[in-house]
Amino acid sequence: MNARIRAVFEDAGVRGWLHAVAFDSPSDTVEVDADGVVPMASVYKLPLLAGFCRLVDLGELDPLERLTLDPSERTAGPTGLSVLADPVTMSLRDLAVSMMTVSDNASADALLGLVGLRRLADLLESFGLHRTWVRRGTAANLRDLQRRTGLDDPDAALAVLADNDRTDPVGVYEAANASASTPRDMTLLLRRLWAGELLSAGQTEFVQATMHRQIFQHRMASGFPHDGVRVAGKTGTFGALRHEVGVVTLPGGAAFAIAVFTLAARGDFRQPRVDAAIGEAARAAVDLLR
Repeated sequence: MNARIRAVFEDAGVRGWLHAVAFDSPSDTVEVDADGVVPMASVYKLPLLAGFCRLVDLGELDPLERLTLDPSERTAGPTGLSVLADPVTMSLRDLAVSMMTVSDNASADALLGLVGLRRLADLLESFGLHRTWVRRGTAANLRDLQRRTGLDDPDAALAVLADNDRTDPVGVYEAANASASTPRDMTLLLRRLWAGELLSAGQTEFVQATMHRQIFQHRMASGFPHDGVRVAGKTGTFGALRHEVGVVTLPGGAAFAIAVFTLAARGDFRQPRVDAAIGEAARAAVDLLR
């Protein structure tokens, strides 16, 4: 029954991985290589958010604590605090909102520094995510890319990935070298977050509300162009990687956790056909589950 989804991926010129599951019938799934471990790109910000919120529940982090990020030390990126010219002071809670709604790299790295890689790894294991790991944040990921390309400037290093006349640096898309997960792990995380199994009621509501505010509508949400359908998601983009994981809720209340990972044959900065394919694949999965 997955031939339709595989055809969507093939038509878009990508290798695709997908897992979709209905909330009210978790034994019913749609799968395309759902246990493949894939570099997450900015999808790593979702497990980071879950870990941050668990530490808030435990009283180990105060969401109202204020942190000042200086432009000379902030992580580069195209959105959020990453593009601002002056020092910015925000609460940890608001940094988490910026991280998720506009995929703000500076906010994400600041939160990751507070949560810590080892503590986050322990939390993800406790969540049941046995094939998910966060090895580093965005700044460290860019440094790794610069090392692999031999370039000092991160924008120039990213341009290497976008140049289809150049060979990609060895290992740049290998899961062992990156923060990575599987589609099945991501839908498990989404289902547990929506069921309130991992966090307090207040933090569960915060996660869901924040994910519903994501501004990017060109991937998963593009497959559901109706006001009555709600999509709460988190995208991820790095080089030829284009992803989104999220929860789709239909007007009648039926909800589905969906994770779509893709690796395109080309590395262009803009790939609207691939973006649209993520929405098409998600829509096809929901149609099959219904």
